[in-house]
Order: sequence, then structure tokens, then C-alpha cells
Amino acid sequence: MDAALLWDWAEFAVRWLHVITAIAWIGSSFYFIALDLGLNRDIPGPADGEEWQVHGGGFYHIRKYLVAPEAMPEHLTWFKWESYATWLSGAALLMVVYWVGGELFLLDPARADLALWQGIAISALSLTLGWLVYDALCKSPLGERPTLLMVLLFALIVAMSWGYTQVFAGRAALLHLGAFTATIMTANVFFIIIPNQKIVVADLKAGRAPDASYGKIAKLRSTHNNYLTLPVIFLMLSNHYPLAFGTDHAWAIAALVFLMGVTIRHFFNTLHARAGRPWWTWGVTAALFVAIVWLSALGTPETIEEAEARALTGHEARFAEAPGFDEAEALVQGHCAMCHARAPLWPGIVAPPKGVVLETRADIARHAEEIYLQAGLSRAMPPPAISAMWDEDRAVLRNWYTAAH
Repeated sequence: MDAALLWDWAEFAVRWLHVITAIAWIGSSFYFIALDLGLNRDIPGPADGEEWQVHGGGFYHIRKYLVAPEAMPEHLTWFKWESYATWLSGAALLMVVYWVGGELFLLDPARADLALWQGIAISALSLTLGWLVYDALCKSPLGERPTLLMVLLFALIVAMSWGYTQVFAGRAALLHLGAFTATIMTANVFFIIIPNQKIVVADLKAGRAPDASYGKIAKLRSTHNNYLTLPVIFLMLSNHYPLAFGTDHAWAIAALVFLMGVTIRHFFNTLHARAGRPWWTWGVTAALFVAIVWLSALGTPETIEEAEARALTGHEARFAEAPGFDEAEALVQGHCAMCHARAPLWPGIVAPPKGVVLETRADIARHAEEIYLQAGLSRAMPPPAISAMWDEDRAVLRNWYTAAH
């Protein structure tokens, strides 16, 4: 069985798992935020609030205790595995795509001349560093000033956004910013929220009165997670949209997306809390999105002449010098370059799909595996309504790729 085919399916399987677990985590997170904000707190009794809900043909009576109930119930459901599984599957996907496939997707010699191992080291260490800095800020006196803390967190994210775009390729830069943020979110659950809840449970079992500060700290971290969720989803999807990552201002686009996450969540959090409908957030969100669209059109993309003048990397040279490259190049130029160009010629396409450019010898060699999988082994590309590629042409692409190995 072909190794590239198996590896591509492995990536698909990990990506599928990541999406499934992310849905589970985000769904439960949003539900509990909405539930907490919407509780009826005018009902007398020991509970901090309660709510009646109807779903799936049944009625649910939910109560929340501010610190803990007087007696610990026999069965207690913990919401943690959704978060852990999302991070673990995301980390695996990052390794599969951006570490193993680092020469293609992680590094950009035009931005930073790094060896693959150096790029991987920056990738791993930056995720750890982000959590350590964030956690230190939360545990400092700033923890008592949540608004200022959020501003500093945003400043940290902007700094990392700019830093990633200085060393990584566009797709990798935004994806790593999402991983950076998601690492903070999962670490909040693993190191703070769940341990604090376990302390409260242990106090109850031992007959001690739980300390309310543990719940307060956990709620602060949970609130941060709530506001960070939507930007992380955007960054997860950004690798499909080169207008988001393939511009000189990708770091600023990412920063504005985090502000959009705040305005969107503020509207729904206020709505769930029955504190009104801040419609102004819609206008601010739309203005931010317009700014993002404007930024995506700025900058000076690399010209064909500049690309041709750049020396081939070892990865590119291996495929450019393989037997059959000239025939493969002619096929790609004839069937693919009209869309996968720095300035696409096909009407309605304003940026090369997925940021894949196939104009120069280096371009084609760099994306050899994608060409092999998309147009050699399968008929995914080119779109049959645009340009028909015969079976013998696809065999040329397969033979060229195989010869390079």
C-alpha cells in the first residue's frame, strides 16, 4: 500500500477525531455558560439558582450551588475528557501536518532560514511558553482585575500572532496561534478548573466547609475559555482560506478575529443573562470583519520573477530533478496553473485555493505530494468541468512522484 496514501488517510482520521472532540467540548462549554447566566436566582433556598428546561420530549430541573451542596451526591459527572481529547487530537494533527510535513507546510525560507528541527522546536516551546506566561498573569494581583487581565491577554495573543508570522509559513502561523490559544484553554481545565473542583469535593467528603475562592478562580479561567473559543475555531478553519493567511497582514487579521470573538460572545452572554440585547456588538463585529477583508487585500505578494530567482530547497530539488518532472510540469501548467497562480486567471477566484501556487518549477516540486494525491492517485483535481485530465496523464504524475523516492 502506498505510504503517501496511508499517511493522508491517517491525517484525515486524526482531523475527524479532532473535529468531533472539539464539537463535544465547545458544545458543553457553551451550554454551561448559557445555563449559568440564565439561572433563575429569585427562588428561595440553598441553591444559587435553578432552571427548568425542556428537550427531547422530557423536562429537566437543574440547580446550581455556588460553592457546593451540603452533602456530596453518590454520582458526579465530570466534564473534562472533551477538553483533553480535543487538545490531544489537535496536538497529534499538528505533528502529522506541520512537523512530519514541515518542509512543505511549516517553514517559509523567505521569512526565516530555519532547519526543520528548529521550526519544530519553536512550535513546541511556544505552546508551553504561552501557558506559563498566561498562568503567571492570572496568579498575579491582576487576577483581581479581570478587565485589565483580558487586555494583557489580548496583547500577548497579538504579540504571538506577529511572532508566528515572522518564522512560519502563513498557514502554519495562524494554525499555531490557534494551538497556542487552545493550549491555554485546555491547561486551564487540566491545571486549574478540575483540580479546584476536586479540592472542593475532597473538603465535602471530609466534612470541611469548602473555600469559595477555588470556585472563583475556576470561573475566571472558564470565562477566558468562553471568550477564546470562537477565534480558535476561525484559526482552525483558516488554513482553507488563503485570504486569511496568505497576506502580509495575517497577524493583524488574527488579532481582529479575537476582538470579534469578544463582541459576539458579549452579545450572547448578555442575552443569556437576560440583561438586554446589546445590538451595538453587531455593528462592531461587522466593522471588524470589514477591516479584515480590507487587510486581506493589502500587501505585496511575491512575484513569479522573485519566486524563480529563489534557490530550491533540498525537498524541492529532489522532486525537480526526478525523472519525468518536465512532463509533470507541463501537465500541471496546462491543467492547474490557471487557478493555482499568484494572480489566478479563473473568474471568481481571487487567491490560489488553499494557498497552493503551481507556477514555477519550485512551486510544483514543493507541492509534489499534494499533486500526487489530488491529481495522480485520485481525480479530485483538476475540477472535471474546467479541465479534463486523462488517465495516462495521471499516470505521468504518479510515475514522476514515485521516481523521486
